[in-house]
Amino acid sequence: MHKEKSDILGNLAQAVIDMDVTRASKAAAEAIISHIDPYEAITDGLARGMDVVSELFENEEYFVPEILLCADAMYAGIEVLKPHFPKEAASNKKKVVIGVVKGDTHDIGKNLVKIMLDNAGFEMHDLGRNVPYAKFIDTAGELNADLVCLSTLMTTTMDGMQVVIEDMKKAGIPARVMVGGGPISPGFARNIGADGYARNAAEAVKVAKSMFQGIQIPLAMKTPELVSIRKKLGGVQ
Repeated sequence: MHKEKSDILGNLAQAVIDMDVTRASKAAAEAIISHIDPYEAITDGLARGMDVVSELFENEEYFVPEILLCADAMYAGIEVLKPHFPKEAASNKKKVVIGVVKGDTHDIGKNLVKIMLDNAGFEMHDLGRNVPYAKFIDTAGELNADLVCLSTLMTTTMDGMQVVIEDMKKAGIPARVMVGGGPISPGFARNIGADGYARNAAEAVKVAKSMFQGIQIPLAMKTPELVSIRKKLGGVQ
């Protein structure tokens, strides 16, 4: 029996919430069979499930072990979807350096952005998590990067983004900077001198493309904030 699109997306989200790797993989396969866009399956299915997981963590109903199992389910679904992403050809790929700033080890959101940008035709260089500020500067300079993406989930580490931006300017690195993560807002991004802000992985692709296509997306635009886990040391991004 043919399932409705909303049911499949709901199954993807629920599989993540339930920490069910097998169900996530099966729901992802159903999404492909039903011709649901793989990006939509991630943003409106798997990632939506992780948003709920973040809320459960914030309410102390889920803890770090549950978060890790939920992430495993999400990644299982992504692995099924990845071969079906419409790979965009790019004769002159823009180089992107991406990482989670020093002091923060939450990298689920960063990983989603990396996957989406890679399949949108960008050349990705992932520095991982808990990245020293100087590593962003050195790598961007060595690669002659076009864009640096900074991520954090913690309010205690978000000021590190400004340090990276200021150090890039001092080093004469012309790469543009996009920031994102739970506690980050368009206003904060503007105040620290970032060139772009994205509230999720799908928007990151839109913002990154706009930077190199002459399309202006105002940093001050009002967008819903991501579910954030503020002032806590555990959780997901």
